Amino acid sequence: MSTPIPVAAAYSSGRTVYLSGAEETMRRYPQLAVALPYAFGSCSVPVGAGEETFGALAIVWAASPGSEGLSNAQRRHVRTVANRLGASLAALRARTGDPVECGPQTIPAETPAPSPPAVRAGLFDWDLVTGTFTVDDEFCAIFGLDPRAFDGRTQTLTSCLHPGDRNVLRAAARVAAAEGRVSARRLRIRDRRDGGEGYRTVELWGRAPETAGARARTHLVGLVIGAHVGNAAVAAVERLRDGVLSLAHDGRVTYANHSALRLLGVRGDELLGRFLSDVLPWLSDPDVEYRHRSAMISQAPVSFLACRPPDRWLAFSLHPQADGVTGRVVPLAHPSSTSTPSASTAETATAGTPARLGVMYHVLQLGSALTEAVTAREVCEVVSDQLLPAFGGQQLAIYVVRDGTMHLLFHTGHHEDFLDWLEGVPLHAHLPGTETLTSGAPFFIESQQDLAQGYPGIPTGEVSSWAYLPLIASSHPVGTCVLGFDEIHRFTQKDRGVLTALAGLIAQALERARLYDSEFALARGLQQALLPHRLPVVPGIRTVARYLPGTSGMDIGGDWYDVIPTGSGVALVIGDVEGHSIAAAATMAQLRSAVRAFAAVGHTPGDVMAGANRTLIDLDPGLLASSCYIHFQPDSHHAYAVTAGHPPPLLRRPDATTNALELDVGPLLGVDHTSAYPATRIDLPPGSVLALYTDGLVEEPGADIEVGIDRLRASLAHTPADSLDGLANRLLRNARGSSHRADDIALLLTEYGSSHGAGVTPDHGVVLADSVKR
Repeated sequence: MSTPIPVAAAYSSGRTVYLSGAEETMRRYPQLAVALPYAFGSCSVPVGAGEETFGALAIVWAASPGSEGLSNAQRRHVRTVANRLGASLAALRARTGDPVECGPQTIPAETPAPSPPAVRAGLFDWDLVTGTFTVDDEFCAIFGLDPRAFDGRTQTLTSCLHPGDRNVLRAAARVAAAEGRVSARRLRIRDRRDGGEGYRTVELWGRAPETAGARARTHLVGLVIGAHVGNAAVAAVERLRDGVLSLAHDGRVTYANHSALRLLGVRGDELLGRFLSDVLPWLSDPDVEYRHRSAMISQAPVSFLACRPPDRWLAFSLHPQADGVTGRVVPLAHPSSTSTPSASTAETATAGTPARLGVMYHVLQLGSALTEAVTAREVCEVVSDQLLPAFGGQQLAIYVVRDGTMHLLFHTGHHEDFLDWLEGVPLHAHLPGTETLTSGAPFFIESQQDLAQGYPGIPTGEVSSWAYLPLIASSHPVGTCVLGFDEIHRFTQKDRGVLTALAGLIAQALERARLYDSEFALARGLQQALLPHRLPVVPGIRTVARYLPGTSGMDIGGDWYDVIPTGSGVALVIGDVEGHSIAAAATMAQLRSAVRAFAAVGHTPGDVMAGANRTLIDLDPGLLASSCYIHFQPDSHHAYAVTAGHPPPLLRRPDATTNALELDVGPLLGVDHTSAYPATRIDLPPGSVLALYTDGLVEEPGADIEVGIDRLRASLAHTPADSLDGLANRLLRNARGSSHRADDIALLLTEYGSSHGAGVTPDHGVVLADSVKR
């Protein structure tokens, strides 16, 4: 669900993700555009009820250049459908008590083509004793009779039949009386439509019911099936010399005419219900898969050439609809010089070995995803996700060089001891994992016998083939990437070339990520050192704090909080210095020290804020800051608050009524040396909870901050929690789940008085600083 694609983003954010076409998709979701480089638009909306999200609904359509996409009304309709679906799922769960889970299989919803019915069926009851028929209207329509005028006589029906088939009907009656059933008797019926005098074929199916006590069966019941339209269509297609195929939406063949089977060189029972690539190795090509996917997503016809071994060229064209694809195959004497047949198709035809589907897809995905991977762990996961399926491997391990020895950084696969013997060995060891790195050349070992010949005594385990790729960046050995295969794997020249090229790309990404990790750890360590490690225990109040760093980069921010005991009570302070840099963190530390100093000597809240303002101007860092400062005596029921352009505190009273406090707002710190900060008196009933926070918790791109503040207010009012720790964790739940959080977040919660009317129990005043890394 953390994958940067629209449907996952809609699920995670709870918002609609609308992409009008390919250009916007490329700009906002480049990985998706690389994987599916087709002209389509999409609208993804979350499916849920209340605060719970079950999944997401995605609408995809062909988006040709200049198309307008969905209107606002259509987008609202999609959201309405998703909301109704979420409500239905919630009601179903409440009614059955079962969890809402997805099924293991994809269920296609097919849209029937707008055409006349291919099959008609009429019901009848034939009295074999009297020779009379009881029929329905559809039966009469098949025979071309007026249901109101039909007299039920056998002679009337036989007059509609071809003279040669009248005895067939009588024979069916005798068989039914003797055997009890009739199966697929074909009859030719006179076709009087449009004044014609031709015949069309129908099928008669029937069964004589058992009659208790009767010596002979007296009735034949059944149906007549008229498939004139379908038969005519099949007959028309079968007359064509061109090959015609029908493919389901997933690519399985549902129909092939005789010419298609002849051109492809395959029997119908081998092809129907299967993928072309599974039956015909010379069509097992990424280009063929790419063309089929392109046709289905863009809903535009595509064409390509392929060579049937040894040298017969065929031209394919695919014509898509929402429920599938019609394919046309024609022979081609000689490909024109302007044609561009797939190079891999030609190579496959001469080599006689099928290419693996999707190799280039995974390679493109790997290159795109590595540009976005930030940490070493992310790089390793991207390599695993794309490299193994691309080449059919089952094991992957990445070892890095540390202090001249090899150390495991990442492993995936079902063999837990894969390459354990490589851990801790020096670079000069005579092993494939080290020699590939010192020589700079990849090693491809295709069997256990090959490994034993070159490196006797090395454990092989259950792996049969290996690819050792040296990871070298800027002539510096970074490590070794090893792919393992459970079955013997033959590495083609193309495989070797692609893997060798990818090794350099992986090495550069891994070296960059390791540097990021070390600098990130240093920056976050400095950030944590600047914040209080433990809040003081003050009689009459309980406090907890949370800090979440931003995830959009490794620059540290300027958010801070503090709880300061004074001679006359206790002060709560929270602030935010603009920017994300070492300068912002240093300014934050100096402001925090200045506020503590002014508060400790007994200054009023307004004087404390004014002193902090002058301090920031005197430091002249070129930065502004916001802050909120609240001073109160634990034995009283009120406090005094000042704010310098900071979001308003939230107060939850014992009855759960919650509102944003209306304070006299002063200017931001660092603007004017003479700025004044008036204090506002606030009432604090025992058992109330006060929330101070920075704008990272309530600010979202493209939305008014007041909306975010009100959302936080509602969460504080309705969030159940048996402790301040639990309450803080729940308020930060959505922020914790975000993998792309642009700003830092600081949160300081304070419960006032000894009463527990707010529904929380004592905490220990310990700051739990959360560090979330990408």
